[in-house]
Amino acid sequence: MAEAAEEAAQPPVVRAEGIVKRFGPTVALDHAHLSVRPGEAHALVGRNGAGKSTLVSVLTGMERPDEGEVTFSGEPAPGYGDTAAWQRRVACVYQKSMVVPHLTVAENLYLGRFQGTGRIRWRALREDARALLGEYGVDVDPQTRAKDLGVEQRQFVEIARALSFGARLIILDEPTAQLDAGGIDRLFTKLLELRRQGVAFLFISHHLQEVYDLCDTVTVFRDARHVLTAPVADLPKEDLVAAMTGDGEGAPEGDSRAAVRAPVTVREADPGGEPVLRTEGLTLEDEFAPLDLVVRPGEVLGLAGATASGNTAIGETLVGLRKPGGGRVSVRGRPVRPGSVPHAIDAGIGYVPEDRHDQGLVLGRSVAENATLTVTDQLGPYGTVLPSRTRAFAQRMITSLDIKTAGPSQPVSGLSGGNQQKVVIARALAREPSVLVAIRPTAGVDVKSKDALLGVVRDVAAAGSGALIVSDELDDLRVCDRVLAFFHGRVVAEFGSGWSDRQLVAAMEGITEPGTTGATSTPGTDGTAGGTADRTGGPQT
Repeated sequence: MAEAAEEAAQPPVVRAEGIVKRFGPTVALDHAHLSVRPGEAHALVGRNGAGKSTLVSVLTGMERPDEGEVTFSGEPAPGYGDTAAWQRRVACVYQKSMVVPHLTVAENLYLGRFQGTGRIRWRALREDARALLGEYGVDVDPQTRAKDLGVEQRQFVEIARALSFGARLIILDEPTAQLDAGGIDRLFTKLLELRRQGVAFLFISHHLQEVYDLCDTVTVFRDARHVLTAPVADLPKEDLVAAMTGDGEGAPEGDSRAAVRAPVTVREADPGGEPVLRTEGLTLEDEFAPLDLVVRPGEVLGLAGATASGNTAIGETLVGLRKPGGGRVSVRGRPVRPGSVPHAIDAGIGYVPEDRHDQGLVLGRSVAENATLTVTDQLGPYGTVLPSRTRAFAQRMITSLDIKTAGPSQPVSGLSGGNQQKVVIARALAREPSVLVAIRPTAGVDVKSKDALLGVVRDVAAAGSGALIVSDELDDLRVCDRVLAFFHGRVVAEFGSGWSDRQLVAAMEGITEPGTTGATSTPGTDGTAGGTADRTGGPQT
């Protein structure tokens, strides 16, 4: 009791008040606030776009807020750009490891901190590293190269490095995304030991059950704003999900911004038609368990899931970007060669990638060139590409998709985000595919453009093909006839068109909501209803 009272009397290890951050016209943080006590495990949750990543950038000195104040243990935050001072106060361990893979553990621990005349005393360095790791209970050989460590060990090394600077606040960004059940248990045990030493953790995760397993307090952000902060023990799971979505009971008092749904016209797929897409036992090690999947003509199927749920890996495997560990894919009964993008295109799979800038467009080229990349064999005799045919083909796509452009010759870099995405879709549809696979198709576009893009996906299905939308954006999934919710590589629930935001988000976050309607739990490997997935995967239906 005395320790708890003493801890409560100390100033917060970090306090952010009235934080505003704008990127052009976009408000990424709108007077957000957060406070973390010494030794506390504090969860920060919210849907994509809620402002979590921007707040982390502000708390670690990577971004300067436009308004507001950050303090550490009651003292103002260091000046912007003073990296060493920020490292003494806070560190972030990201889902993607930041260690240098070809350096040893000892070299990673002391990277950028070598002192003296330029000569490195390697034996002393390794002994210092061994002592540092031992101080925090990290059982790793300092001479091991970082690339030979497991994910869990790399995280422990990064935490030890952060603490060695003097930081008493560690931000963990999706730390369990690549860990198995044993690794998660060991990570949580280690964090508990460090908390007893006064280290505080800000825990960011899409898996809400872990919030209840690890954290004392949870803060919810939605639409760039702080929504609530509450003790985890006092907040029912359904209220936490409702606060994240703004849907139904449990939303914060005075916040009237409920989720708004656009009307969706759902067309019934032909149950007797030959599947446009079928997978049988499709699997990818460490990404998703064996998957049996059917998409009928006229159907739009959604694969919903948060970070590391496996849904994106499924989409990339279907289009040939990843080679599966086992199983088969067929389009209208025709086998698709695994791990081959050209063969997937020839078989009738169109692809809209997640990142249009890095994967979808050649920004230095014209609208016409981008829209016709998959049909160059149709643009001239004997392997030639005739500019007149290219322009004519592109103009048809521009007209059919209503792409706002000065013409086929305009550089694609000069288009708005929504119209750039239409060009990506035009390229995917150029070969009249049997099935369109779209990964987060409306990312980074405005509301009006979202409606238009999703309308195109529905039109593809209406013409007798099929579509697969891979996303965690609820608006993307509303146009689907069915939605499969994924968690840790497994289907945990299937929804018809009548799902609520709270139902779907709960499934994607690994929480089973009792009494829900419109959802069917997927059987687990033991034949029981698998509303919450385990870590090891199992057969899908």
